[in-house]
Amino acid sequence: MREKGLLIVLSGPSGVGKGTVRKALFSQPDTAFEYSISMTTRLPRDGEVDGIDYFFKTRNEFETLIEEGKLLEYAEFVGNYYGTPVDYVRQTIESGRDVFLEIEVQGAKQVREKFPEGLFIFLAPPSLSELESRIVNRGTESEETIRRRMKAAKDEIELMDLYDYVVENDHVDTACERIKSIVTAEHCRRDRVSARYKKMLEAE
Repeated sequence: MREKGLLIVLSGPSGVGKGTVRKALFSQPDTAFEYSISMTTRLPRDGEVDGIDYFFKTRNEFETLIEEGKLLEYAEFVGNYYGTPVDYVRQTIESGRDVFLEIEVQGAKQVREKFPEGLFIFLAPPSLSELESRIVNRGTESEETIRRRMKAAKDEIELMDLYDYVVENDHVDTACERIKSIVTAEHCRRDRVSARYKKMLEAE
C-alpha cells in the first residue's frame, strides 16, 4: 500500500525570506519535493512550457475553475489570475510524492480551508527589527511602503496559530534543515502509516 505524499505549505510575512529558503531547499540534492506548478492567465514567455513552468489558461477557463472550486487558492495580480490547481496537487500526493507550496499568508488561509490535512509551516523572522532591516536592505521600497509592509507583517504573525509548525529563519541553511526534519517526522506519524501496517497484518 503506497503511502500518500504530503502537501507542504511554507508561508510567512513579506521579507522573511520564503523564496530564498525555498530555492536553497530545492538546490540540495536530497530534496525530493515536487514544486507546485501554478496556473495563470498571462501569456507564456519565451521558453515557458505549459505543464512545466505554469498551467496556462484563458480568463474564462480560470474563472470557471474558480466557480467549480478547483483551485486551492488564487489571486489577481496586474490584470492576470494566478492560482494553485487542486487536481494537480491531489494527483501528485496520491502518487506518493510530496508537493511543496511557497505562498503568502492570505493564500495559506485559503489552502487550509480546502486542504486541512496539509502540513503548514510558518517561516518567522528572528525579530521585527531584523525583518524591517531585510525589507530596507532590498533598496526597492519607499518609507511609506516599508511602513505598510511592517504593519502587514505584524498582522500576519498574529495568524501563526493557523500553522502546525514555526521555523525561525535566522540562517537559511538552518531553516532548511528544520523544514526537512519536520517533513521527515510527519511521514512517521502513526495516523499516516498505520493503514500500511494493518494491510500487512491482514495479508498474513
